[in-house]
Amino acid sequence: MQKYFTFENRKDDFPFYTGQPINITSSQWLFIIFMVFIGLLSITIQFSLFTGSYVQFIPAVLFFAIPLLAFIKVVPKYWMKIFKKIRVKDIFLMLGFAFLNLIVSVTVGIVVTKLFGTNANPAIAGIVGLTDFEKILFLLKTIPQLFGEELFTILIFLALLSFLSLSLNYSRKKAVVIAWLVSSLAFALIHLPTYDWNLIQCILVIGTARIFLTLPYIVTKNIWISTGTHIINDWVIISIVILGADLK
Repeated sequence: MQKYFTFENRKDDFPFYTGQPINITSSQWLFIIFMVFIGLLSITIQFSLFTGSYVQFIPAVLFFAIPLLAFIKVVPKYWMKIFKKIRVKDIFLMLGFAFLNLIVSVTVGIVVTKLFGTNANPAIAGIVGLTDFEKILFLLKTIPQLFGEELFTILIFLALLSFLSLSLNYSRKKAVVIAWLVSSLAFALIHLPTYDWNLIQCILVIGTARIFLTLPYIVTKNIWISTGTHIINDWVIISIVILGADLK
């Protein structure tokens, strides 16, 4: 029997890494991960065509739509295995995980700032100069974009988990930890352009935050929970920036 961590929901398990409910081959996982990075290009390459009020949503939607469609193509009957219903108690889980992540992120951020220095996120800093309507659009745009970030991380996590378990025959716990850390590192590294290529900041601050943002998925096996946690986390940060500017 595969061993669970004490913080996991033992009534459910990750899909695919044991060949259940279907085996995803290495070439299929490579295709999915390739499309994950193609989706990433939609938000990293700046197109002047998508700078209007409403068309700015297109790159954010493509970010999640491209890898999700690839995932659906590979497992058309089982793609919903990473999605589950949201219950009332799940809302409290999102709030709790978001609060935990904020505490950890702020603490690590303060330490890294004092020791190495950090750079601001220009997108969040720039929201201060927007009109109220533009601020609302910015917040709404973060919903598909943050869902895209969750798909980016979780699909990489599941691909690594499957490879480590099926190809290398690692134990469940060892495979989960390695997949958790490596997918968090990948998430941290794609933020290098955002933070002016500050490697230490991305690895220590963003990487640590990602570890705690992935935790809700590992506990519940539900990507909606990690997505909700991520949205709450970022909206709190954005709200603090906006309120801080208004009080000046």
